[in-house]
Amino acid sequence: MEPKAKVKRVFKPKQSKIADGCRRVGVFSKGICPVNGSRLPLVRAINEDDEHDSRKVKDATFDREILLTPSNNTELSAFQAMRSLTIEEYAKVFKSFLEHSTEHQCMEQFNKEELPSIIASLGNGKSTINVLGVGSGTGEQDLKMIKIIQAKHPGVLIKNEIIEPNPQHILAYKDAVMGSDLKNVSFTWHQLTSMEYEKQTKEKSMQKKYDFIHLIQMLYRVENIASTIKYFHSCLDDHGKLLIIILSGNSGWTTMWKKYRQCFPPTDCGHYITGDDVKVILEEMGLKYQMYEFPSDWDITECFTDGDIIGGHTLDFLTGTKDFMNTAPDDLKQSLRQALCQPECSTKKDGRIMFRNDLSMIVVNS
Repeated sequence: MEPKAKVKRVFKPKQSKIADGCRRVGVFSKGICPVNGSRLPLVRAINEDDEHDSRKVKDATFDREILLTPSNNTELSAFQAMRSLTIEEYAKVFKSFLEHSTEHQCMEQFNKEELPSIIASLGNGKSTINVLGVGSGTGEQDLKMIKIIQAKHPGVLIKNEIIEPNPQHILAYKDAVMGSDLKNVSFTWHQLTSMEYEKQTKEKSMQKKYDFIHLIQMLYRVENIASTIKYFHSCLDDHGKLLIIILSGNSGWTTMWKKYRQCFPPTDCGHYITGDDVKVILEEMGLKYQMYEFPSDWDITECFTDGDIIGGHTLDFLTGTKDFMNTAPDDLKQSLRQALCQPECSTKKDGRIMFRNDLSMIVVNS
């Protein structure tokens, strides 16, 4: 795909109180979808004195009962529960997403056109550059950025630390390192979430300083977005840079989340966030930053075909729901599919439906 034009925006910070960037997702009120009023599974906490006769469904962390009131209101009937993806299920559909989107190509364009000048001042002449990747996954993007740092700072030792909670991703990352030709680089993995890492360093009073920290597509899963950004910014050394890569406020995700977020199963706090939200947080913290917008798309054509495996993975990743195609009410599926075809979400190209997956690359100075 031919590279598209990028837009660079530079902002000056405003001084004000730090906001809590955390957003919570509530279940739909009384089982009614706010989009079109269709009846959805009603989630209620189990009460021993509950007089309703219902089926109990075992959740990953707690018991709950799923009730569906039929349109004629004559009786309560069991309904197959919509639920959030587990870590393993998310990894599977994320792999499918990468295979059918230009997300990594978009990041490579940023790496080629902007990153070299961004990391030029790292280390300020030191013999060692300390790098921290937060939520690095399998490390594909990490290794590419390390090569760019090496090219810009030849002969410098790079100490690369990684925070990643998924053990399978860590194993894949280690395999990638073994298969690479990188030299003069050390790797240290921490099998922790970003919140666990922060807690651990604070308890031990051992906060380390880094020259380059990157948070790539990970702020959706943190408990408190503003606090997370503030903490990792405090880990920067002099002349350090914090890189945040996140979905753009101009992407199709923004439109979909605004309209349908309450129709999907409750997910982790902070899941719905874009570059525009990060911009507000940074300005309220009084931090200087540069913001780059890069276009990306995702072929979602198969999600409109019932029974299609790739389409099923697409809907699961879009909604954060396990087997959305078979567990979501028909009215919700139909409404979502119609919305996905609208210009604010997608474009048509050669008969394919391409979802707008644009990214914001935000560079925060120390």
